[in-house]
Amino acid sequence: MQNNLFTTIRSLKLVDGCKSAAIFTIPPSSSSSSSSSSSSAVSSSSDPSTKPHLLPLLRSKSIQPPPLSHHNPSPAKPPLLLPCGLPSGDLIDPPLDPFLRTTDPIPSLSSLYRRLSRSSSLSPSAICDLYLEHFSLLRSLADPKLLRRSLRNARLHASDPHHKIVLSAWLRFERRDDELHHPPPLLPCLPSTPSLECPRSALSSLPDTFSSPCPCHRDPPTASPPPSSEPDVVDDDDSGVDEQVVEEEDDAADVYFCIGDDEVACSRHRVAALSRPLWALLYGGFAESRRAHINFGQNNVSPNGMKTVEAFSRRGKLEDDVPIDVVLEVLSFANKFCCEGLKAACDERLASLVLTIDDALQLIDFGLEETAYLLVAACLQVFLRGLPKSLQDPEIMSLLCSPEGRERLAQAGHASFALYYFLSQVAMEEEMQSNTTVMLFERLNECAAPGWQKQLALHQLGCIMLERQEYKDAQKLFEEAAAEGHAYSQIGVARAKYKRGHKYAAYKQTNGLFSEYNPTGWMYQERSLYGIGKEKMADLNIATELDPTLSYPYKYRAITLMEDNKISAAIAEINKIIRFKVTTDCLELRAWFFLAIEDYEGALQDIRALMTLDPNYMMFHGKLHGEQMIEILKQHVHQLDMADCWMQLYDRWSAVDDIGSLAVVHQMLSKEPGNSSLRFRQSLLLLRLNCQKAAMHSLRMARNNSSQEHEKLVYEGWILYDTGHREEALAKAEESISIQRSFEAFFLKAYALADSSLDQASSSYVIQLLEQANSCASDNLRKGQAHNNMGSVYVDCDMLDAAAECYQKALGIKHTRAHQGLARVYYLKNQKKAAYDEMTKLIEKAKNNASAYEKRSEYCEREMAKNDLYMATKIDPLRTYPYRYRAAVLMDDHKEEEAIAELTKAISFKPDLQLLHLRAAFFDSMGNTAATLRDCEAALCLDPNHSDTIDLYNRAQEKANSPSK
Repeated sequence: MQNNLFTTIRSLKLVDGCKSAAIFTIPPSSSSSSSSSSSSAVSSSSDPSTKPHLLPLLRSKSIQPPPLSHHNPSPAKPPLLLPCGLPSGDLIDPPLDPFLRTTDPIPSLSSLYRRLSRSSSLSPSAICDLYLEHFSLLRSLADPKLLRRSLRNARLHASDPHHKIVLSAWLRFERRDDELHHPPPLLPCLPSTPSLECPRSALSSLPDTFSSPCPCHRDPPTASPPPSSEPDVVDDDDSGVDEQVVEEEDDAADVYFCIGDDEVACSRHRVAALSRPLWALLYGGFAESRRAHINFGQNNVSPNGMKTVEAFSRRGKLEDDVPIDVVLEVLSFANKFCCEGLKAACDERLASLVLTIDDALQLIDFGLEETAYLLVAACLQVFLRGLPKSLQDPEIMSLLCSPEGRERLAQAGHASFALYYFLSQVAMEEEMQSNTTVMLFERLNECAAPGWQKQLALHQLGCIMLERQEYKDAQKLFEEAAAEGHAYSQIGVARAKYKRGHKYAAYKQTNGLFSEYNPTGWMYQERSLYGIGKEKMADLNIATELDPTLSYPYKYRAITLMEDNKISAAIAEINKIIRFKVTTDCLELRAWFFLAIEDYEGALQDIRALMTLDPNYMMFHGKLHGEQMIEILKQHVHQLDMADCWMQLYDRWSAVDDIGSLAVVHQMLSKEPGNSSLRFRQSLLLLRLNCQKAAMHSLRMARNNSSQEHEKLVYEGWILYDTGHREEALAKAEESISIQRSFEAFFLKAYALADSSLDQASSSYVIQLLEQANSCASDNLRKGQAHNNMGSVYVDCDMLDAAAECYQKALGIKHTRAHQGLARVYYLKNQKKAAYDEMTKLIEKAKNNASAYEKRSEYCEREMAKNDLYMATKIDPLRTYPYRYRAAVLMDDHKEEEAIAELTKAISFKPDLQLLHLRAAFFDSMGNTAATLRDCEAALCLDPNHSDTIDLYNRAQEKANSPSK
């Protein structure tokens, strides 16, 4: 009889929460290096009129083109289709990860959570630094939502305008593809702009909360009484001035400041009260204290400036109509005479006037000279919100990149690790090897504190020097990072030694890690670079076993098979990773193999897909733009018109062939680049492939290309929904419907409403909306989705017959995924065999069927379920449900150590909340309180609000704190 834990695992809808990992797309800046890692460096020139000879290249890596044929000239043929020969295993070394990587992330996450949980005793700036560390530690997980939450928490706890402007600009930069359009830096926020990104809020010293309204949209303040006419006075004890003098209330002019031919009448005690130096001048031992007329012509202040000072001394604020040149003058006066209140007022006024890059460039030098904190912050904020374009401005870069510029910023209170951390990440994404990037990382290193900041700065600078082929400097930097405690930097030391010709020293350096730490996949992968033959392949195989997400082992094995003339086996090998982790370099390699066997359609499909992920991708060692290769290949394949493309898209969409569908959409967009509907479908496919940034870019392009207002509103609604603004998305859908009824508007509204817990009435309304959607014009691809969604709502309402009818309608128009919904209906009707058979149909039809195997496992007996889940893991090792199921079965069989090992295997390459929670529960049942606490803390570091883990953690703490018996 199964125990309660196993029964609970089987009964939970765990599969619903299983998602594939995020795609690790190659940024445009690294396309050259990434493409070079899967191509051979050759230089060939061939007659463009010569017919391509591809098969001879399979037997040779010669960089020379095959001999020309004089017997069969073919002037209409394109140039050689393998301009760089075949890929070489010597040129695909994996790049070093340019972020913090620990040998075991779980203790690091646990330790960080403990420090965060005790943060109430820390200063806000210390908490902000902790969340920046949290962000850095989570970079290796490549989860955009976790990273954004860390940045938001850091911004929330920023205690000064400097850190606020940096972190709000960083948040906005990370969200740039979510925006409907890119406004000038400091225009008022859109209604959907998060308040933590508001530029006005960033310049405020007031504390923020997640729910704080954006200042751009707050209600205007109610009328308040006029400010007190009393100016700020100097503290009596410090000034040494008689108290009776301070308390005099004589506003009559009793002193005149003479500036040229002008005299400015002032109240002596009010002007004196602006600062101690002025008090000493007017009431101290100086001659001016006994004069009614004081010569002020040598103090670089004009009569208008002095009148402004006088007005401030009486009213305690600057008048609204003071010209900017006078404010600048008064700020200098305030600095000279240490008038802090006057300086703050001028600083705030000037900061409010900085709206554009030109404004900032004109005022930044003055702000730095006068150490005007808010003015410099406002200028800096414009520069940061103009990234990455700001990196191209020599004036801005001179300030931000040079040591002198950093020194000037530091004097004004605006040089920090956070600033240069943000700038360096943007620069590295734009162009990793540029001098600008190097200088920004040097400034980052200067600002870094010992510990994780030094580790990060030194390691990333080492990665850049390695890319620039400055191997001696790279080795030194990696050694310093390793000395700071970053073990992964020892890999950089080894790589630099290898590049300098010391292969054995590199092997020895890497091999030393195995005796110091528990071996990981990346350790075996790195050691394989310095091995040969069977030893190298053994390390690669172990690397894949320990971490199946590493792409280098698949690529190397595939190239080795290709060199043995086993092209089909090479394609099968690279398919193993493409089916669960789509990256541009792997798609390029598979396209290369297709070219080698003259499968031009297959090659064209993969190149179109990778160009969708990265439109700037350069193929063949950075020598040929992907779009150029597409143009060459188009001459070798049958060209389809739009009608044929739609038919092909229908077939591939129905076969759950996302890469094939993406390629067809790319082809259709080349014919109709302004087709917003196609851009929208492209975004849906990219979301399926977990390429979120590219998906949001496509969705924004759909919105911008749309000529119909009601369509724009729908796409704006989807952008809002996907970025967490559900209510705003609903409003957009309703506004679109009010203009014109359309399938997409009704579908969006139904989808957004169904996202919350539905009662019977709400469910009925969602069904009505989906029915209205299907009554509008659309194609079967979308109508099938609507029928499928309608079936899901019926199932939730326990209306199984109606749900089955909807799923059957969806299947009637080849919406293949409806098999899964129909199987669920059969299972709920206690027709387990029918449910199993239905999922079998999906497995047979779907090209990407890991989820189908996973779901079918719920409808069969234990042994068959184990086989299905084994297949699911083989196809997609990132799906966590199979590991949890197998671990639960092992626990049910009282094989505790094996159960822990099953979970640990997955956690080692994917620290997942559910996996950590389950392992913590297992440790708790085994009485291992320390391990329970560690896993709970690591899980809560990923999601501090996970209620089940919080309960388990509290129980474990009670056990740990209770006296031992």
